[in-house]
Amino acid sequence: MYLHPLIAGIPQSERAALVKKSELRTFKRNEVIVAFDEKTSYIYCIASGLARVVVPSGGEEGVTTEFVRQDDFFMGPTLMEPSYHADASLVAALPTTAYVVPIVAMKELCLKYPEISLGLFELARKRLVVLRAQLRRIASQSSEKLVSRILHELTQLAPTASGGYDKRITQSVIASYSGLSREQVNKTIRDLEGRGLVTKDAEGVHVPPDFAATDFRTLPIQESLPKVEPTVTTFFPDLFDEETFAIARKKR
Repeated sequence: MYLHPLIAGIPQSERAALVKKSELRTFKRNEVIVAFDEKTSYIYCIASGLARVVVPSGGEEGVTTEFVRQDDFFMGPTLMEPSYHADASLVAALPTTAYVVPIVAMKELCLKYPEISLGLFELARKRLVVLRAQLRRIASQSSEKLVSRILHELTQLAPTASGGYDKRITQSVIASYSGLSREQVNKTIRDLEGRGLVTKDAEGVHVPPDFAATDFRTLPIQESLPKVEPTVTTFFPDLFDEETFAIARKKR
């Protein structure tokens, strides 16, 4: 049973012990993996498929703030407590399998192998960078540029064998993620189709490789924002104490 690259370097016995404590669950498209404000004692690691983080809003469906792809985690703000109330819902955007890992078990590994906690910090940092970039795009770009960028991003998040992205990602999801109305997204995509920039086949939706070059290929998200050295208080204020984090830094 494969769990995550973060634990690839620990002894086989430790990996086997974590496997016994964890569970692999399967979720249908649009099924809620964990609901907003639900109390849970688990960390969710996406093994396959794609999930989306949805925060409550005035609408019934809420707002999609980010996607959680393979090998990404959905977890609470701390590992110091054995459970937490989810601050957003995690919903399967496509058929998804997820490893459900007890917080207590992950905390034990992090304390024993500080490099795992550093890995979690780095994953959190990258997700924060992506979230900041998306908020910046929503605030500054036209609907066409924003939708184009999201369609290109989906080719990375939900790719098909023939290229493009999985057509089961609906325009409603794109609207939720873009901050636009469903009607705006539909109009923009129809316009792009009319100009030959978006095509569809039996498997997916296709866009040109350089569809979002000015925002994705030429200037990657990671390079468009200053790099931040992770600290204990950057992402998980109460995750570990400074002494534990200092030990982890020495082992880098």
